[in-house]
Amino acid sequence: MIHKDQRVGIFIDIQNLYHSAKNLYHGRVNYKELLKSLIGNRQLIRAIGYVVKSETAEGEAAFFDALIKAGIELRSKELQIFPGGVKKADWDVGMAVDAIRTASFLDVVILVTGDGDFVPLVEYLKWGLGREVEVAAFGRSSSAKLKEVADYFIDLERVPKIILKSNR
Repeated sequence: MIHKDQRVGIFIDIQNLYHSAKNLYHGRVNYKELLKSLIGNRQLIRAIGYVVKSETAEGEAAFFDALIKAGIELRSKELQIFPGGVKKADWDVGMAVDAIRTASFLDVVILVTGDGDFVPLVEYLKWGLGREVEVAAFGRSSSAKLKEVADYFIDLERVPKIILKSNR
């Protein structure tokens, strides 16, 4: 049930969304439309996006600025490169901590990710903290278990204006 007095927090796994849109649709996400569709007529308390700065920051600053202009507060970290060339770009723990930390101010937590690693977070927010949890992601690239445990799953493939097609 969506009520206009619900306080909403949105936590966006930018890398997950970016790569899903690029690989599935050869496009990019319209973040302003994304927020608008997720919030509806409810009260947005915070929208936080989690980004990783790459080795080649070409075009990255403009992308990050566009996210901020869309109303998304950014958390960023550097790409980790380990001996042997293995790269790691993971915000799972940071995103989970922020969602738990802010849950006391929220009625609804919206996780924008299809990553099944967030199943324990969804379960804790629901059963440990009594929050409603919505998950928004592209259905084709989302964890079945994550869809199942969420109170509500929003398939971004079905939301108009979310995908901006590339000119390539």
